Amino acid sequence: MQRYDITADIYEERYAQEQKAKYKKALENINIENAYVLDVGCGSGLFFREAATQPGVVIGVDVSHKLLRKANQQAKALKNAFVVQADADHLPVRDKFFGAVFAFTVLQNVPKPERTLDELKRVVKSGGWVVVTGLKKAFPLEVFMDVLETSGLRLVSFVDEETINCYIAVLAA
Repeated sequence: MQRYDITADIYEERYAQEQKAKYKKALENINIENAYVLDVGCGSGLFFREAATQPGVVIGVDVSHKLLRKANQQAKALKNAFVVQADADHLPVRDKFFGAVFAFTVLQNVPKPERTLDELKRVVKSGGWVVVTGLKKAFPLEVFMDVLETSGLRLVSFVDEETINCYIAVLAA
């Protein structure tokens, strides 16, 4: 939280291009139209612009106060996006509520990625989608795949492109 609070003012300048490439790849493989979407680790709310273009509702959660202030500005510009302060391992939402759950650039920042995936699995509907990324320099491929396998979610799509610094996994609940 402290690291992201410190970099909140330069977050978009530093990460926007990379994040948008991930969003595009992730959304190529799933349909979120009319879904309740959860963006875990929403940062400054960059993903809201992508997800909120589809009718439905987008809720972003993050632990960083400063990033959430920026995300709230993004959300206010949209009619269907909202923010909540929360920890990825303790989401304040009911079980099996969301049609799609996204966690971009989150798993390498949590103490136990398996625990975080369990929490994402808890809040996604049966038949819904969980999309996660894993920073390549933090996760050797086989370690990331092991984390995904322990989730009990079915791997539908996997992206490993040189131009993107993360693996992108689309999982079905």
